[in-house]
Amino acid sequence: MNRYREDHTFIDLLKRSLDERFFEWADKELAHFAERTIIYDERARHTDREGQPRLIKYDRYGEDISEIWVNEGYRQTADEVYRTGIAAYPHKPIPQLEEKGNYIYAFAQSYLLSQVEPGLYCPVTLTMAVAYLLDHFADDSLKKKYLPHVISTGEVPLYEGATFLTERQGGSDVGANETKAVTRGDHYLLYGEKYFASNAGRAGVAAVLARIEGAGSGTKGLSLFLVPWRREDGSLNGITIRRLKDKLGVRAVPSAEVVFHGAKGFLIGEASKGFYYMMDALNLSRVCNAVASVGIMRRAFVEARDYAKRRTAFGARLIDFPMVKETLGKLAARQDAALRATFELVKRFDDVMGKPRATKESDKALLRLLIALLKARTAAEAIDFAHEAIHLHGGNGYIEDFVTPRLLRDAQVLTVWEGTENILALEVLRLIRKYRIHEDFIGDVQDMLASMPESLASLTRPVREGIERLHEHIRRLTKASEEWQTLYAKRIAHLMTDVFMSAVILRDAAGPDRTSKKISAAHIFIEEIWSNPHDWEKGNKAYTHVSELVDL
Repeated sequence: MNRYREDHTFIDLLKRSLDERFFEWADKELAHFAERTIIYDERARHTDREGQPRLIKYDRYGEDISEIWVNEGYRQTADEVYRTGIAAYPHKPIPQLEEKGNYIYAFAQSYLLSQVEPGLYCPVTLTMAVAYLLDHFADDSLKKKYLPHVISTGEVPLYEGATFLTERQGGSDVGANETKAVTRGDHYLLYGEKYFASNAGRAGVAAVLARIEGAGSGTKGLSLFLVPWRREDGSLNGITIRRLKDKLGVRAVPSAEVVFHGAKGFLIGEASKGFYYMMDALNLSRVCNAVASVGIMRRAFVEARDYAKRRTAFGARLIDFPMVKETLGKLAARQDAALRATFELVKRFDDVMGKPRATKESDKALLRLLIALLKARTAAEAIDFAHEAIHLHGGNGYIEDFVTPRLLRDAQVLTVWEGTENILALEVLRLIRKYRIHEDFIGDVQDMLASMPESLASLTRPVREGIERLHEHIRRLTKASEEWQTLYAKRIAHLMTDVFMSAVILRDAAGPDRTSKKISAAHIFIEEIWSNPHDWEKGNKAYTHVSELVDL
């Protein structure tokens, strides 16, 4: 099985998003990459079970070396994946095309990688974030020295990246951070701790938030620094690792408690904009999170489908039972909608974030809204899909010989990384208050629904009614107290997400290249989202249209 060639929705999205020459090249590269993921999958299983990263704290002389050991298979996978340009080509030309790549292609690779090794995709995400920060905000000398290493595809030694925000006393409250930076001429010395530092010991450079001595409190007083892990002589740059985190999932990525003892760092951009820069990087990471979630959704669906076709019970294959057909039909449609919505987000991210200084603030705000909505929804869906895959496997789904337990464990972190659902709902509320972003959002989805054919009127109607409810809910929200606005923010976010995903799948179903599969996916998804959960008829579309979406 080739994970790329079999995913027809994915191929269709790329064909529409890339120009003909780029797609022709990408099509071959992604098919080859998908073949390699079979090997990456085997290595990922070993890393998860027996080959997890280990901290080598001291050398034989008792010196603190704070090194991270990773197994050889993980090392080989990481080297090969970075050489494909997954973190590099949004920032430099693709040699075969002699033109710069884009995030659409990078996230296409990411979608395939996350189906087999989300633990490696985390460091890839962090490296992408550091590359973004250097490319867009660092001064020329800092960019010239470090960016070629961060986006290396083999020409120079690779410096993987990391972004260190979280501190023990702050968590999501980044404004409470205490790590300080002391001026030393053309650089700074950093002192403090970071409590959840992923890719520690593997990263060549880290983007670190710290407070310059004398700076104000809260997020406005934070500056952003590029901190090399080692000095030019190879010694540690005033950095030690206290311990590695013993995590539920994504065990491939070393997450650590890191201490800075006067680590040499270099200011990125303006000192007063450190938090602003990091939030841009965080939005990139949230898109990565959504892509990883949709990847896990796809893998869970494929595992469930293939097992249901193989397994027999009571004299029939599982896939021939009505309830199993209904479940697979729903999973197929939900994954189709999530994939379409996420790559709609990726296209917009590529347009807006490729030129952050030139983009209108309203466009950035709408993008941030969509990122928050889809990051939250896809993360929750990934867990649900992994659970459903286990359920369809029965007892085998709970056994580590199958991939399903790892999918569930790896999916769980995606609801936490880069902001929990509560934090993302507060971001939605902030954007409504500051930018009245709901007006742009409603205009955007209405544009997508503007040319619906009469044949899809029954599907469009509940979405338009949802938009009217959204109007009313936001009107009431803006008149409510601070306490009640906060309480209802998550409900508003859920409704916005339902509307956006429905608009995307309906737009594609009504497009000039419409197919029966797209229309069937829309029928199932709209029924699943907008029908009363107690309706006798709910689920009928998933059962009656399943053969259009699932190879039975």
